[in-house]
This record gives sequence, C-alpha cells and structure tokens, in this order.
Amino acid sequence: QVQLVESGGGLVQPGGALRLSCAASGFTFSRYAMKWYRQAPGEERELVAGVAVAGGTTEYSDSVKGRFTIFRDNDKNIVFLQMNSLKPEDTAVYYCNAVGPFTCSGNACYMADRIDYWGQGTQVTVSS
Repeated sequence: QVQLVESGGGLVQPGGALRLSCAASGFTFSRYAMKWYRQAPGEERELVAGVAVAGGTTEYSDSVKGRFTIFRDNDKNIVFLQMNSLKPEDTAVYYCNAVGPFTCSGNACYMADRIDYWGQGTQVTVSS
C-alpha cells in the first residue's frame, strides 16, 4: 500500500521557520522525483519545490527561492522541506508528491509511464 505521510506543519510567526517531512512507503522511493506543492484557500495548487531521484537537482518556485530548501534521504525514504523566513503568504496546505518511476543510467534518467502519488497534506499557517 502506497503511503505519503506529511508532518511538521503548524502555526508560526512571520520570519519563523518550519521543517516539513514526508515519509514514503509502498513504492521504490529512490526511483521517484519528489515534490512539494501547496494550495491556499481559493487558489490553485502550485509547485513549491522539487528534487530529482538522486537528490542532486532541485527546483524552486520564484516565491520561495532562497528561503526554502528541499532535500531527501533515500536510505530512510523521507523528503524534507526546510522553510525559513516564512511570510503570511506562505500560508497553505502543503502536499507531498512522488512522480515516477525513473530509470537511470549514469546521469541520464527517463520515465516511461508516469505515476503520481500524493500525501494528505499538512497545514502551514504564518501569522502573528
């Protein structure tokens, strides 16, 4: 049974920090790129950050670049999102996403048939 379980959300003051975790099970974690999305009330879900299968390549939305860091531990099947200098506009439900599976040969990876897995989300509220 595939599971992505997020944790670490909560209420924090502006300028504060949180670390979100997403524990994965039921699939080959190391063959999936991992991403964090967020969705604020009345807004569409947006990509926040992503990390490639081996962890060497990351991507960030412009709104969080320089403040958030995504990293993964393939031995423990966990992906993290370290969020610093939080702003009220970061308030949203944050979702963990796994996309793959990738097949890699050297530095080249490809995905034949895409599968997406989603977590249930964790609420982050930035407010004074």
